[in-house]
Parts: sequence; structure tokens; C-alpha cells
Amino acid sequence: MQHAADPTLVFLTGDVGFMALEPLRDAMGKRFINAGVAEQNMIAVAAGLARAGFNAWTYSIAPFIYARPFEQIRNDVCRHNLPVKLVGNGGGYGYGVQGCTHHALEDYGVLLTLPNLSIFVPTFGADVAAVVHKLQGFSAPAYLRLGATEEAPGYQPPPYAAWRNLLHGPGITLLATGPVASPILAAAMALDPANRPGFWVVAEFPLTELPADFTMHLRQSQCLIVVEEHVAAGGLGAMVGQLLLASGQAPRRFIHRSAQGYPSGLYGSQQYHRRECGLDPQSIMPLLSPEDTPS
Repeated sequence: MQHAADPTLVFLTGDVGFMALEPLRDAMGKRFINAGVAEQNMIAVAAGLARAGFNAWTYSIAPFIYARPFEQIRNDVCRHNLPVKLVGNGGGYGYGVQGCTHHALEDYGVLLTLPNLSIFVPTFGADVAAVVHKLQGFSAPAYLRLGATEEAPGYQPPPYAAWRNLLHGPGITLLATGPVASPILAAAMALDPANRPGFWVVAEFPLTELPADFTMHLRQSQCLIVVEEHVAAGGLGAMVGQLLLASGQAPRRFIHRSAQGYPSGLYGSQQYHRRECGLDPQSIMPLLSPEDTPS
């Protein structure tokens, strides 16, 4: 709420956020705008406000903030490099039983095809405040992908950064993005220290380089497992794989666990969909044994 008094700050919602955004609405007054179920218009208005010098933030359920108004994001925001912030709630399978219309499985992959736009995917609850503070002064388009935090009990995450090493271990190299990392982290922490993976999370895209400590661990382990609640095309696995191939650092083994859509044809909770796609700890833990890891 510390930024709400900024007279240039304008917040637009696509008629969502009830029982959550009321304190922001009360603090901002007329600068809080309910644009209604008209997301294309909301993005166009936000672009106009940004062009006029306002700090424009837009908010909705994730697919409604990037898929429905994609043309306006492409033409009005990104082509003009306007600092509109797109905040999408419920990344991945976050909206569970509400089904594919409410799931964001290809959001950052699709948006990264556009010029000038940056993506932010927090892992922990504390990351959100750090990202919002960073975006407050951001001078280009940005997409913030939110999801329910699922933090490992007793774990104190390191301060927010684009890349973080969450767990030090001599085993396989593990990489994830977003809240899907936390349940896996909790399970990995329970392993014997001799079998623990080196576990990294990445929170900002596009990727232009890989950290030295990550590539050093990968050279030793020669096995990379990437986990993301996003389809494989355009996702973290594809981006990291391209960088590793281009730099001649491809590992002997590469496993990419990603969103598979709806294998059973059914909808369920976020945890249900993660299990179906092999994104849950019970599916990932067996992969951490080098002897049993498939090539």
C-alpha cells in the first residue's frame, strides 16, 4: 500500500478481485478503475494512460489479462514500449476445477514472443512485495504471474533475485520456476544430504545467460531436470536448453516436466493437475536418483 499515494499510479481491474482489492480501492479512490468484463478495452485504456505519463497497472485472472487482450498487448503496449504492468492471478493450474478457460498454461511463452516485455514469476510470498517494488519504477511492459504460495515448513528463502540457489547438494541439477518449486523443495530437503540436488529457481524472463554457479553444478552432475507449470513450447525448459546448446554446455541427460494439458479429460484441483502431469513431489523425487534417471 506504500505506493498507493503516488498520484501517477492508476490500477485497473477487469471486474475481479473482490474481497481482496478493497483496501487498495479505498486508498486510491478515483485512480482505482473497475474496467468491467472488457479486458481488451482495459489494456487499451492502460496504454493510453501510460502514454500520458501515468503508472498503469492492470489486474485479472491470468488468461483474461494475457489471452483475451493479446492484440492490445501486442499493438498498444509492446509495440510502443509502454510501461503497462499486467498482473495475472492463478498462473498454471491455479484456478483448478474452473477448467481450461481459467488456466494459464502458455502465458509467459506466448508473451515472450512480443518485443520489450519482461516476465516476473515469484516463487515465495515474500517475493511479491520485492517484485512490485521493482516494477513500480519499471520503464517497459511487464507481466507478473501470481500463484498461491506453498512454502516449505521452516525454510527461510533467500532474498528475491532473478536466479536463486535454494538447496545445495551434490546430486542432480534441478531447476524450476514459480510456486510449483516449493513442494518439491520441501521433499528434497528431507533427503539425505549426500543425495540432495542442487536446486535453483528462476523468476525473471527472458533469459539471456545462465549463472556461473548453475552451469558449474550442471557440468558436474551432467543431468538437468526442469519443472514448470507451463507447456513445454516456449517455456523455461526450452529457453534453458537453447542457451546450453548455444554455449556447448548441454548435459548428458535432460528431463523436462511441464504442463500436459488434461491427460484424463477431467478437471480437478491444482494438485490434481500437477499429479497428472508429473509435477508433484511424488513424481519428481524418483528422478533424483542418478542410477534410476531415464535418459
